[in-house]
Amino acid sequence: MDGTVLVADDDRTIRTVLTQALTRAGCKVHATSSLTTLMRWVAEGKGDVVISDVMMPDGNGLEMLPKIAQDRPGLPVIVISAQNTIMTAIQAAEAEAYDYLPKPFDLPDLMKRTARALENRRRAPSVPVDEPAAEDGELPLVGRTPAMQALYRLIAKVMNADLPVLITGESGTGKSLIARAIHDFSDRRTLPFVTVTGADLRELEAPQRVLARVKGGTLLIDEIGDVEDEVQARIVRMIDSPGEHVPRFMATSQGDLSRAMEEGRVRRDLYYRLTGATLHVPSLRERVEDIALLTEHFLARAERDGLSRRRLSKDAEELFRVYSWPGNVRQLENAVRRLVLTSRADEITRPEVEQVLGDQPETEPVLRGRGTESEKLSASVARHLRRYFDLHGATLPPPGLYQRILREVEAPLIEIALEATGGNQAKCADLLGINRNTLRKKITDLEINVTRRRKLM
Repeated sequence: MDGTVLVADDDRTIRTVLTQALTRAGCKVHATSSLTTLMRWVAEGKGDVVISDVMMPDGNGLEMLPKIAQDRPGLPVIVISAQNTIMTAIQAAEAEAYDYLPKPFDLPDLMKRTARALENRRRAPSVPVDEPAAEDGELPLVGRTPAMQALYRLIAKVMNADLPVLITGESGTGKSLIARAIHDFSDRRTLPFVTVTGADLRELEAPQRVLARVKGGTLLIDEIGDVEDEVQARIVRMIDSPGEHVPRFMATSQGDLSRAMEEGRVRRDLYYRLTGATLHVPSLRERVEDIALLTEHFLARAERDGLSRRRLSKDAEELFRVYSWPGNVRQLENAVRRLVLTSRADEITRPEVEQVLGDQPETEPVLRGRGTESEKLSASVARHLRRYFDLHGATLPPPGLYQRILREVEAPLIEIALEATGGNQAKCADLLGINRNTLRKKITDLEINVTRRRKLM
């Protein structure tokens, strides 16, 4: 990397580690714990990229972004924050941040993003938004795992794009909440948000009545995959001829809609009308590291509602972590609330958790070497590949697909394995079951940055 990076964070450890890593990568670094100093450097014309925390002793980093954009148009600002909610991601997008990462962040990932920012320092911000976000810090869409952070960034990008949105995910993952969040933070926030099912559209005049209720706002069709074929045709006509006030159409689906289309259960014309943008909400099994964060969120919410203050014992936390949560976040919320009501002491014990969860299936580690989880991984890969082919319509993807797909799988696998082994290549090679020289070659070929210090709080 070549350029000057301005780092603003009140945590001395983070400033030190970023300074060392960026300097080793070939950058010049100016680091400070003060937003005032950062803004002076920016005004003086210093820096090619800014890395800034949000909550600083002398102000809010997000509030400085418009001033930075005014003083230095095109200067990329990467926002890092311990506030791992959808609100932070959306506010960063609205303030036209170049990128956003939650704390604790992955250092190699931040280095890659900084390198891209340096290479594209004159590129316009990717998510221009004109209006401020709605003030609602209570959305239960919290998570610091890569899957959730990627979802937050995608929500921020599509909220004002004039595209239909399909939201997929298992029951209890919060699909309707995400649809509502997109509406509430969009330019249509002052207009109605209406949710309907297939049953609501069975009558011949139902579409006209629904459109009259929506009045150009947002129409969410719940579980589109379960809608009868005749009603699906009615929805297609409604999308094609919405009347005077054109609403934004959204839909949710628990199942794989592309497979349903291939099997003839979903009309092809309806599928392509609803998939302007597709958001997949990960199950709780796919973001195990967020379970503790969500649990704390629901415990705090119960306390705000006037219930007793509670906490989980270490054994109870571990049971929460390895439980399969077939009902996802909704089940977790209900379990926490019941435990708060029934626990006899301030600390919730493992036996109390076992009693609430009962004999529900699979209270074993989420990642297993065989069986249903590996099948789900295959199904997930198949779903994404189908979508990739669908995007090309009647044409085939460019040649070289096999190597491109292998690279997409190999890179995150090796990065995550390196993270799990603390950057120790010998341990990582043993974990992956490959020769150490093979691992070194793949690290070079895939341009993976390796460090022995992987995570920062």
